[in-house]
Amino acid sequence: MNTNAVRTGVRYLLLTLFAIPWIVVPFWLLIVNSLKTEGDSSVLSLAWPKHFNGGANYRTVIEQGSYFLGLRNSALMAVPTILAVLLLGSMAAWSYARSGSRPLRFAYYTSALSIVLPPAIVPTIYVLTRLGINGTQLGYMLVIAGTRLGVVVFLATGFVRTLPHDFEEAAQIDGANRWQIYWRIVLPMLTPVLFTSAVMLIISVWNDFYFALFLLRGSERATLPLTLYQFASTSTHGVSWNLVFAHVVLTSLPLVLVYAVLQRRVLGGLTEGGVTG
Repeated sequence: MNTNAVRTGVRYLLLTLFAIPWIVVPFWLLIVNSLKTEGDSSVLSLAWPKHFNGGANYRTVIEQGSYFLGLRNSALMAVPTILAVLLLGSMAAWSYARSGSRPLRFAYYTSALSIVLPPAIVPTIYVLTRLGINGTQLGYMLVIAGTRLGVVVFLATGFVRTLPHDFEEAAQIDGANRWQIYWRIVLPMLTPVLFTSAVMLIISVWNDFYFALFLLRGSERATLPLTLYQFASTSTHGVSWNLVFAHVVLTSLPLVLVYAVLQRRVLGGLTEGGVTG
């Protein structure tokens, strides 16, 4: 038997065994409990529902849990924020990677340091209040963009450093300005790392609860994590876990669909990025 085939089979087996307790079991627990009645779901178990109540659970979440409102708000705030972070982060990464000046190097390390620094919510609220945008969607989007920019800068800067200068120098000799060089040459070469960064950003921004809780005022601006929190905390008779699980499933559904659509492109980008490096 081929040694490489054996190693591949063993690798897939180990990955499968690792995925079962960390991915498959929680996913199954989430699904089956979203289909149970309130009484059955009060005792969390992996058993199939004794009394199927999935249709009523999901209908209640959609009608009473402000699901479509949260979905609209999340999409309207997440999509432009992620696109802005990718664009600005790739621009900054190109400047950092191609420049040897100390101020830009200091700016790069400051940007990368933001990945590990804890969020300072009180100074953030103070600044937004002074700007007159505290509690607004614009203020929230600016904060999310600022706190996520360091990830793109860190990943893209390392990627740009592995790219040759030849195409950029040739375009400069032909008379292209900085914007043309970035848009037509640098940005297409950054596609692999930007796709990888986009996946990380989608998960992080879509699931953000901390900043949304403090920076968004009014239920009409609530994102999906906020609508889930509000829905779960409004009950006066304790938490209805069957409805909470159903809301979690619906909240995660857009991420699953995005992953299913982008899976091949992301994997291809990771492979291409590994070859380039």
